[in-house]
Amino acid sequence: MNIDYQNFVKKNNLPALGSKVVVAMSGGVDSSVTAAILQKAGYEVIGVTMQLYEAKSKKNPKTCCSGVDIADAREVSKKLGIKHYVINYKSRFREAVIDDFVDSYLNGETPIPCIRCNQTVKFTDLIDFTKSLNCSVLATGHYVKRVEKKNVINLYQAEDKFKDQSYFLFSTTQEQLKILRFPLGHYSKTQIREFAVFFDLKVAQKADSQDICFIPDGNYRKFIKKQNPDSFKEGLIETFNGEIVGTHNGILDYTIGQRRGIGVGGVKGKTNQKPMYVLNIDRGENKIVVGPKEKLSKYYFYIKDLNFFANKFPIRSFKAYIKIRSGQKLTSAKVKISKKDNNLGTVELFEPEFGVAPGQACVFYDNYKKLIGGGWIYSGEKII
Repeated sequence: MNIDYQNFVKKNNLPALGSKVVVAMSGGVDSSVTAAILQKAGYEVIGVTMQLYEAKSKKNPKTCCSGVDIADAREVSKKLGIKHYVINYKSRFREAVIDDFVDSYLNGETPIPCIRCNQTVKFTDLIDFTKSLNCSVLATGHYVKRVEKKNVINLYQAEDKFKDQSYFLFSTTQEQLKILRFPLGHYSKTQIREFAVFFDLKVAQKADSQDICFIPDGNYRKFIKKQNPDSFKEGLIETFNGEIVGTHNGILDYTIGQRRGIGVGGVKGKTNQKPMYVLNIDRGENKIVVGPKEKLSKYYFYIKDLNFFANKFPIRSFKAYIKIRSGQKLTSAKVKISKKDNNLGTVELFEPEFGVAPGQACVFYDNYKKLIGGGWIYSGEKII
């Protein structure tokens, strides 16, 4: 396989050949190929794997940073002949990611732990580790393009639109981007697997991680109940106009937009009754509000903890393309930033979205699939 290493170095704005670079190795094919390409290009690669939690299912192939993944990362590093460190970040991960995940669900939100992990453990603690080794570059296996022009670094959607991970990186800062590199953004997943075969890596056909890493069986309700036994408390289910239609055994069993499993759906024989969806989760009153699908549509919602990639703060009101889910197509909207607080804003959609939930991220893009920034969706009305 012919790899143009010179072009690879230029595209990724890498330092001089022979320099030390750190690669975050999760044990999967993406980070393993990242390490291999950098090593073959002529860099002194140092692999680092984060030990984040104690996995009960050590053979689950679709998680990351578990025992088997650490072993795979170690084996790949040995084959490449590079140094490899395993760092215990379990307490940090619990505090910054797991506890936040549990608290968010207890508050009736829909959290995204992968973004929180990037914000904290991966792009804060790992960058500190990289600096401690006197390295100026930390490379990861994320699918996103990093472009540096005139001392401003921007992120663009990856070449492979099905693997693009730009949504999960909206909170990355300019200071972090100075150190971070994402070499896979210019390739497709198929090419990466071909590279893995070419480099004879054991993980070439390893399945991608899909579940929340600390909940390998996907049962987040069971996980939260174990963390907080008192989290399941019976309450009322009401319609949007206040009619009591049932009871629930805990708000953790519900998410905004949910239809199945509510227990108050359409009744057979009643053709005029519309299916019910979860419209709102009221933690204060411990109740679930349900209604027909059209009541889920949103043209307007609030965001907080804004982050923008440009050095200068953008204008207070601008049009953008947005995503509120990673796999969603871009949709047009107007973003307004509060005059009172730069961390708050509103998003006005040109077409309605269904199932907008507190805890989700809203990420902004321009016409050229460049990230502008983003924020976290929250409930409650505020005048801005």
